[in-house]
Amino acid sequence: MTTDAPPPAGSRDLGPDRLTTERFVEVQDSAEFAELRRAHRSFAFPLTAAFILWYLLYVLLSNYAGGFMGTRLLGNVNVAFALGLAQFATTFLIAWFYSRHAAGKLDPRADAIKSRMEEGA
Repeated sequence: MTTDAPPPAGSRDLGPDRLTTERFVEVQDSAEFAELRRAHRSFAFPLTAAFILWYLLYVLLSNYAGGFMGTRLLGNVNVAFALGLAQFATTFLIAWFYSRHAAGKLDPRADAIKSRMEEGA
């Protein structure tokens, strides 16, 4: 679907005639892009694996260690409830930690690659 509306103010014409497949492949094969991928993977993969293991531990404890999970900590709060809340806290902590990592290390590199790609187009 095409429109006759002008492009938004401040946008650049990066149509198919300016950014080619070859240019994308060239950038993808660059050492700078490989470093960006490495920085992302070295952070995301270990943290993802750790969170999955943490979640599976919670599930396994819930299924096979009912006595332990039913141990009361404070009033009606038991170990299962505390670990369940810790799952939520861990999720938000990982999201916050990744946001800081991306803003500090990934975004500047990605922006530099993008600007060079657009300049060379």
